[in-house]
Parts: sequence; C-alpha cells; structure tokens
Amino acid sequence: MLILIRVFLLVATTLYQAIACWFEDRKLPPGQMFDVGGYSLHLYIAGNTNPTIVLDHSLGGIEGYLLVEELAKLARVCIYDRAGYGWSNHSPHPRTSNQIVTELDTLLTQAGIEPPYILIGDSFGSYNVRLYAHRFPEKVIGMVLTDGLHETEMLKMSFQLQALKLFFISGFVMSILGSILGIIRLMRICKIFEVLKPELGKFPQHLLNSIKRSFCRPKHWITMSREMLNLSVSGREVRIANQFGDLPIVNIKANSFLKPSLWTVFIPLRGANQLRKQMHIELLKLSTNCTQLQASKSGHFVWVDQPDVIIDAVKIVLNKVAPSRPG
Repeated sequence: MLILIRVFLLVATTLYQAIACWFEDRKLPPGQMFDVGGYSLHLYIAGNTNPTIVLDHSLGGIEGYLLVEELAKLARVCIYDRAGYGWSNHSPHPRTSNQIVTELDTLLTQAGIEPPYILIGDSFGSYNVRLYAHRFPEKVIGMVLTDGLHETEMLKMSFQLQALKLFFISGFVMSILGSILGIIRLMRICKIFEVLKPELGKFPQHLLNSIKRSFCRPKHWITMSREMLNLSVSGREVRIANQFGDLPIVNIKANSFLKPSLWTVFIPLRGANQLRKQMHIELLKLSTNCTQLQASKSGHFVWVDQPDVIIDAVKIVLNKVAPSRPG
C-alpha cells in the first residue's frame, strides 16, 4: 500500500508540473521570439535611449530581469534568455562560449538591434561578452563584468575546487528530476527561493516571476549542466579575448564567493576566494581603461546582493563613451 501511495504521489506531482507548464507556455512571453537557426531565443527590450545595453547572464541565471527597469532609465536594454533558459528553446549545439556568442549575434541581427553595444556579463556571462567583443570589436564600445571569471585561473583549479564543481553538477542533475516531479514548482509556491535568498524579497514579484518560472523547467537544469560540463572548453575558447586596448571596462569584484553561513563551512570558501582574487587581477589587465568597483556587501550574486553597484558601473561606462552617444 505504501508503494502505491508513493507511485500515486509521483504521478500526481509530475502531472501537475506538466499541466502547469502547459498553461504557462500558453501565455505570451514578455518579449519576442527570434529564430536563430531552427530554434528560437527570447529577447526582451526596454528603454529607447542609445547606446544599447546587452546582458549575458550567469551560469543558469536570468537575473537581468531584476534590474531591467532601472537600467532602462539609462539606455535601451536588451535582455535575452540563452538557449535552454527562460522562454528560449533548447539548442542542439554544444553550450560553449563560442556557440553562445554566435547565437547572440544572430539574435541581435534578426531583431534589428543596431550597435553600438555596451555589454554586461555576469559570472560565466563575462566569458561570453569578452568573446563577443573580440569577434565583433566594431560593435562594442564598453563592457561591465560582474564578478567575472578568468580562464587562466579557472583552467588550473585545485582538486578541492574541481570537486566542488562536480558537487554543483550533481546538484543540477538532481534538480532535473526535482523539476520533472514538480518539487521545484512546489518550492516556488512555498516561496523557498526567498527563504534561501532573503535579498530577493526587495524585488517586485513581477520581476521575480520570469526568473522563478525558468527554474521550474527541466530544460533549465539540463542547460546548466551542459554549460558547466563545457566550462573548460569555454575557457580555452576565450583565451584569445584578452587584449581590448583602451576599451572602457568596469570590473565589479564581490566581497566573497559566498556570504559566510552555516552551510558554507562545508565548502572550500578560502580556496574559492583566493581563486577569485587572482582572476580579478587578470581581468584588470584586459584594457588600459579598466576600472574596478568593489561590491563590499555582496557575495557572488551581485545582481541580488548589491544591484546599485551594477547601476554605478553602467553609468561610469556611459560617461566614458558619452562622445559616442548620438545627440
């Protein structure tokens, strides 16, 4: 009897997840869908002042929605969901920076978004925007890197940090099952996201919905796993994107990889922070016109912990490129 009850609960939660996703998918996305080669990506545009800010999110994140309204006060903002996240379709291609950059440029071209661009790359997204700026230098007039990665240090991580990487991947794989069974959706309903990350409570619910919706879908966690498994490949691809002359760049450095808590005692936080320290030293060498801002109250998730620093960084770049702005 107990086995039958468990089977019934599994079937019921899976069916509920499928029905909930079906109803959500019938709603129009906030932006538009554009074909990039047999599959479509979602692009959301806000604001209308040149130049255009283009955001590339962290690994597994679509956190740009949290600041879209503030950034739109400064310039036109383009937020897109990488293939596999949000409203975007799954991509049959490897999830590496080179492929992601190709998809992004195709998307901007298809959408008729003319350069110049200021690129914002958060964490893994810093790989992608650097490679984009290298491949299309005529289109980019500035960059903001939010607690970004640098391949020199990432490609020689210690055994402890490699183990931490595998731990995260295993969590992503378990979350695939959790999303299929509707467990992630139940966490959303019970506002567990806000319990785990209380800082989310300061953002309007309509901005959070786009993010939490994505995490409820198996394709989100599958894509996270694919991107993480290809992280070293992306690191090798971005090695060529290390010399940007006097391109205005603002590098934001968080205070710590994670804010110290009870559960962080189980991870090599000191090693992770030492790795980050070396990465930021390398990131400051990308341009002769590179400024570093310290997010002193933030962990790695600067978009949530200290979003005002990102706004300040964009203002710095906009001031530096002011002569390039029309009118």
